Amino acid sequence: MAFGLTGPLGPDPWLLGIAVAADLAIGDPSYPAHPVRLMGGTLSRVEAVLRRAGGDGYGGGIALFGILSVVWLGATSALALAAAAVSPWFAKSVHLFLLYSLLALGDLLRHGWQVEAALRRGDLEAARHAVSQLVGRDTDRMDDAACRRAVVESLSENLTDGFISPIFWYALAGLPGVVLFKVVSTMDSMVGYKTRRYLRFGWCGARLDDAMNWLPARGTWLLLALTALFVPGCSATKALGIGWAQHGVLPSPNSGWAEAATAGAIQRRLVGPIWMHGELVTDVWLGDPACPPTAIEADYRRARALVVGCGVIAAAVTITLLAIWR
Repeated sequence: MAFGLTGPLGPDPWLLGIAVAADLAIGDPSYPAHPVRLMGGTLSRVEAVLRRAGGDGYGGGIALFGILSVVWLGATSALALAAAAVSPWFAKSVHLFLLYSLLALGDLLRHGWQVEAALRRGDLEAARHAVSQLVGRDTDRMDDAACRRAVVESLSENLTDGFISPIFWYALAGLPGVVLFKVVSTMDSMVGYKTRRYLRFGWCGARLDDAMNWLPARGTWLLLALTALFVPGCSATKALGIGWAQHGVLPSPNSGWAEAATAGAIQRRLVGPIWMHGELVTDVWLGDPACPPTAIEADYRRARALVVGCGVIAAAVTITLLAIWR
């Protein structure tokens, strides 16, 4: 299944199951030597070198991708192969650590719960601060309902690039596949902006991120509709219909699939007025116009159950297929 890749670099259904369980159970602890943090540090240093050398346009962005890919694919592959030379169990431990570190659903759920916990205490300022860790919009105007909408939108959008896409690329190309995806995802999050500084330099990372999330995003839409069959208060029919009809409302070619499907599934509207740097950037809504906006704790809990269920189903299907085709 993984383009013939086997051994310490190939996909392992048992290790994937353990990594998913660990991610959902304990999240992803933050520490200085975390692989994604180190990857981000590598990007910043390479970017500085490229800009000093005049590589601040499209060519520089492509060079950034090439260098990061060589460094991180080389380093992680060498580490896994070196561990295999020591012992099979050490190889599995290194493989598991890297895979677990590159999944992000548990950490996303933890951040979402911090927002909800603050709202339950009546501490709107703490909730706004927690929301700011998830989204880039202004939070000072947000009320309780806007905070919950932001959390649900973040959960649904990042379900794809934080969880579904990593396990998809792991299944297709093993450890190198998920590492390469994370390189692209890190580039998109750090330099993939349409600002004067990054419009050309970040183009490569942004377009590669769109490409690598293209199929998983549409798969997430279908999985959310399937999951809605099993979550009380959710509608599979609306998840399919709203996802199909409104996925293009958002500017991203991928994020709208999961967000629109989630709005349809939980039978609530999402997005609404969004302010950035003091300016209203959008006031569109996703979802059935006849449904009320996401506003109360029950809405958040239903969305959270939907996202977790979708992640579990996606992982279970992937693990089963890997076990069959291994």
